[in-house]
Amino acid sequence: MSQTTLISFFQYAGIKNKWHAFSRMGRSPIVQKKTKGLSFFKPLGTGSGNGFSIKPDFSTFGFVAVFTSEELAKDFLSTNVIKEYTKTAASFSHVLMHTVKSHGKWSKQNPFEASVDFDKTKPLVVITRATIKPKLAYQFWKNVPSVSKSMNNYDELIYSKGIGEFPLLMQATFSLWSNAEAMMNYAYKNPKHAEMVKKTRELNWYSEELFARFQPFYQEGDLIPRIF
Repeated sequence: MSQTTLISFFQYAGIKNKWHAFSRMGRSPIVQKKTKGLSFFKPLGTGSGNGFSIKPDFSTFGFVAVFTSEELAKDFLSTNVIKEYTKTAASFSHVLMHTVKSHGKWSKQNPFEASVDFDKTKPLVVITRATIKPKLAYQFWKNVPSVSKSMNNYDELIYSKGIGEFPLLMQATFSLWSNAEAMMNYAYKNPKHAEMVKKTRELNWYSEELFARFQPFYQEGDLIPRIF
């Protein structure tokens, strides 16, 4: 049995469908019903930029869910709970993945258990998540736009989205790369990203943070460009 993480995105059109998706953030059917094998769940709103974004995207919502096994994660994709999300969606995508490495905390725990070895030739997903200290929020958001824009120059970046649980203060980024080597080049050779990492260490503007890498292995839907 390998722990498996599912991240899903749903894009909606029309005020009624968008409002229904927004209201579901606080009353997700996933937590209202007992879901077999579910060990961690977070509903996610999204931002309009590539990464951390101060401007919300009210057309796109999602969630991250961790299951105790790959089999249970795949079974979940065919449940009525998922159909509640997809039946009014204009497009959607599900990505199943195994953890390569994870460090830090998300809601006072690290929900991701490493189960596969790092292979720089394979596709890679990165989730960077942080709770921003309120007193440092202005400084943080003043520095974010230049970093997000710097992601536009990488052809190997298949999809990226700002995600979050709470506006301005509980934020994360999801990025899917065609190969891990490209992500490493961005993380360690991009001057804007390096500057942001340096400021993060100097200013200590997070009260909680987590960085995780995953190897995706299964995909459904058409919102995210297909790699499988």
